[in-house]
Amino acid sequence: MTLPRPRLLPLAMVGMAGLLAARAWTAFAPPPAPGFAGPALIAPAAANPSPAPAAAPAASAPAAPRAEPARAEAARTEAARAEAPSGDAAAAERALLEALRQRRAELDAREAALAEREVLLAAAERRLAQRIEDMRALQQRLEAEARERAEQAEQGMRQLVRLYETMRPRDAAAIFDDLDLAVLIPVLDRMREARAAPVLAAMRPERARLATTELARHRARPAD
Repeated sequence: MTLPRPRLLPLAMVGMAGLLAARAWTAFAPPPAPGFAGPALIAPAAANPSPAPAAAPAASAPAAPRAEPARAEAARTEAARAEAPSGDAAAAERALLEALRQRRAELDAREAALAEREVLLAAAERRLAQRIEDMRALQQRLEAEARERAEQAEQGMRQLVRLYETMRPRDAAAIFDDLDLAVLIPVLDRMREARAAPVLAAMRPERARLATTELARHRARPAD
């Protein structure tokens, strides 16, 4: 009895299919733990011993790209740690910021105090201006009242002068002899000379001399 001759082509095709399946598994699956060999890698090795050395580089190839990001992340972490300020520098920076905040608060308080002082000064100036205006108005009112009183006094004095001018000189002289000088002198000063002379002549001599002396002093005084 003769045994059938094994066919090499089907065996080779089965081995190639197993090798492709192993490469696909190692490309998309997570990397295997160290020292672990999956069944996909063992089956092709048993079927076809010659392609086995090429399977090892295919399984170890994806590990290199995963190690590179880890090293880059570690480098960035170290650089960030080196650039971060130390404890003393951070404390000094916080102290400086706190001092700046306090200085800003002091400046704000001083500015508010100055603004309040300006408001108070403006109010005081307004009150002072109002006070001056009130005093000016009071002065004008007093001056007007004084002028009115002076006009009234002048009008009364002129009426009195006309009264004495219409009297007989002897009757007027009898009154002037006993009249107060504060009233007699202004009356004589306002009387016409033609009317005052007969009255002075009819007065007592010593009274006439005193009236004449006071009248001269009154006319020598500067006018207000």
